Amino acid sequence: MTEKMYWVYTMTPLHVGAGKGVGFIDIPIMREKVTKWPVVPGSAVKGVMRDHFRFYGDKNQKNNIAIAFGQGQSGEDARAGDARAGSLVFTDARIVCLPVRSLYGTFAYVTSPMVLERLKKDLKASGAINIPSLDTSPANEEAFHTTGSAIVSEKRIFFEDLDFRASQSDSADSWAGLLAQSIFGEDPEWCDLFKKRFAILSDDCFNFLSMTGTEVAAHIKIDDNKKIVAKGALWYEESLPIETILAGLVWCDRIPGRDNSVRDSLLRCYCCNTLNLQIGGKATVGKGRIQCLFSGG
Repeated sequence: MTEKMYWVYTMTPLHVGAGKGVGFIDIPIMREKVTKWPVVPGSAVKGVMRDHFRFYGDKNQKNNIAIAFGQGQSGEDARAGDARAGSLVFTDARIVCLPVRSLYGTFAYVTSPMVLERLKKDLKASGAINIPSLDTSPANEEAFHTTGSAIVSEKRIFFEDLDFRASQSDSADSWAGLLAQSIFGEDPEWCDLFKKRFAILSDDCFNFLSMTGTEVAAHIKIDDNKKIVAKGALWYEESLPIETILAGLVWCDRIPGRDNSVRDSLLRCYCCNTLNLQIGGKATVGKGRIQCLFSGG
């Protein structure tokens, strides 16, 4: 079974909601149950890809949408009584790098050893080679950075209100190179920007920033007659900030009556080129624009 990596890169704030919140955030984003790290469900990615190819795909892509992405018992492209799940399988897109405000370099792409270890497992499954390792983990007061980093000043790094001791790391260089190639491979300027702003923090510090470093916006509704906020119409909505990077796996499951060559051809058909998609809420105000990229396989 051939597996590929898919990467989600947010071009605008992204809100994939988890329903009503219980804290001060009324509409939070989805998070993993155990780690509380942000996540984008694979079903959401699969759904928006299906719509993309239904409208913008070529003839071959449109003809095979039901096989690849599934169809229900009702709808314009369903046959009576012919409901099926799609053969393409998407895991959830898990956090890889969270953009964090930095006193120097404007912002940084922040990750942690546990995040990289989980990513490493997915990269191996996709057939990637020369995957970097992280020999040591940063202490809570320490941040690993790359050679020539733009976020360091006098051996200190400042993220939000946190102060870290800066430590140059060969592992940070290796991981920054791999990730930059995967996300910005065709754009050398952005590859260089990413490498200069990549940092590895301890898992504890990353946990803290993943809870406090997201974007929270207040929304109101104005009463048309009184021209003031309508009663009860103030709420706070959470989003993943622009420049967030997530990743997951995609593969093609068994197709009844078809051989393995058809499974590989479906991956080549739908999971090769970079896709510009809209996912989550607030589409009419420009939210949820992402790039979906593929590697491996």
